[in-house]
Amino acid sequence: MPLESNTRVVSELASRGYNAEREAVTLLAGADDPASAIEGVVERAADDALRITTEDVRAVLTAEPVRDAGVETGERTESPLETEGSGGASVPAIGRDASGATGGDDRRGRDDQRERDDQRERDDVAHRDRDPSRRELSVGNDMTGQSTGTGEYADFVRTFRDRYERLSTMLRGRVNHRPAEAIASMAGGSDAAMIGLVNDVRSTRSGHWLVELEDSTGTFPALVMKDKGLADVVDEILLDECLAVQGTLADDAGILFADAIHFPDVPRTRTGGRADRHVQAALISDVHVGSQEFMADAWSRFTDWLHTPEAAPVEYLLVAGDMVEGVGVYPNQDEELDVVDIYEQYELFAEYLKEVPGDTEIVMIPGNHDAVRLAEPQPGFDEEIRSIMDVHDAQIVSNPATVTVEGVEVLMYHGVSLDEVIAELPEQKASYDEPHRAMYQLLKKRHVAPQFGGHTRVAPESRDYLVIDSVPDVFHTGHVHKLGWGKYHGVLAVNSGCWQAQTDFQRSVNISPDAGYAPILDLDTLEMTVRKFS
Repeated sequence: MPLESNTRVVSELASRGYNAEREAVTLLAGADDPASAIEGVVERAADDALRITTEDVRAVLTAEPVRDAGVETGERTESPLETEGSGGASVPAIGRDASGATGGDDRRGRDDQRERDDQRERDDVAHRDRDPSRRELSVGNDMTGQSTGTGEYADFVRTFRDRYERLSTMLRGRVNHRPAEAIASMAGGSDAAMIGLVNDVRSTRSGHWLVELEDSTGTFPALVMKDKGLADVVDEILLDECLAVQGTLADDAGILFADAIHFPDVPRTRTGGRADRHVQAALISDVHVGSQEFMADAWSRFTDWLHTPEAAPVEYLLVAGDMVEGVGVYPNQDEELDVVDIYEQYELFAEYLKEVPGDTEIVMIPGNHDAVRLAEPQPGFDEEIRSIMDVHDAQIVSNPATVTVEGVEVLMYHGVSLDEVIAELPEQKASYDEPHRAMYQLLKKRHVAPQFGGHTRVAPESRDYLVIDSVPDVFHTGHVHKLGWGKYHGVLAVNSGCWQAQTDFQRSVNISPDAGYAPILDLDTLEMTVRKFS
């Protein structure tokens, strides 16, 4: 059977354990006899080679033809069922037979692999209409290679000064701002408003709240009276975030009685971007390859589905961190590892990534389990790990980063700060069961990690890369291993779950993961379908 599409060429190479340069794939697909050309390239490749180069292909195409590589066919036995997903939402389930039983454990058995490859050959016919020339993908706010911080005190000052300047600009059109120094010299009883970073927030003996704001000129206290109806707003305040307080100075001008509190927030009405054709992106995170609880069967069902006609519109895959389980991330983690070497974990992840259709555009950011610094922003991987994961020319960018996909702006952030938001805010404002509500808080604060000095480590840089300058169309996070999505002022917030079953550590802290889900986003309508593969 001829291999006339790029996708099918990549699939055939992946089944033999190779990835390839894009030009090499194009040359193979355009050969007079692609199957023979692939056979020749594979025979020519060195025993330890993992990547087919353009040079390899040219050498074979200019040499004598080799024997034809036959392709066997087989029938797909899996059938989709409807099942209940997290939060009671009905989502399509893929990869169970009529009895509901899942496939065997030997995922990489030769017969099973041949059957999947044969089915992919047939299914990939539907992918011929995927035209890479129509794709548009750009990355913004990528700080990889841009780090300037040395850890000195002055670096932290620059980071917070930059945070204040950019976030205060978002608030200046809403209040008649005065610096702390100027407010201190105003007459008692004057109306005043101040924009600052929250230096302290505490309750008084009388049940009121004292909020101390700091700007570049000094600090000034604001008193929020319990009868002002602002308790719900005070509940949402985190240390170090930027906000505006508007009110009246006391008679002695020593304190500001608050009448209103403003967050930078997202505008309630805005016009977002849309693709001008029907095309989709799969949003996933927290794959955790290397863990004993990595759900290889579910991943295989997901990648098998990506090769079907139904998944032909899925031309983008956005991965929000934690590709591998890592080493030494939490106490006694080594007891739960299937692969104990971090480099071998990435090598295995690269093998799993080869199962994704080869012409899919892939963007990945790191997470707290990945081999990068823990402090945010996290740069993309170093060259050694990049070379290991050099599959399908995936783009590896920093955490966070903004990815614009055919006009749709997607803010990708792994989500470590969600732990802090959930811990600090009331349950109705943020919880693990509804992680998207915690994401709403980050959008409201226009910062992905507003609180400093807690669980979320922040690296000092000359620029605060954690500020949400541009309002995204989609906010995509992971980390908490829970599935949740919803819209906040028109922004679709998606936490995409994970691909790891419950570990002993998660069980000890009462975390029940939502595993084996893949949110599929329509880029032309921003409607979303969640598919379950576990």
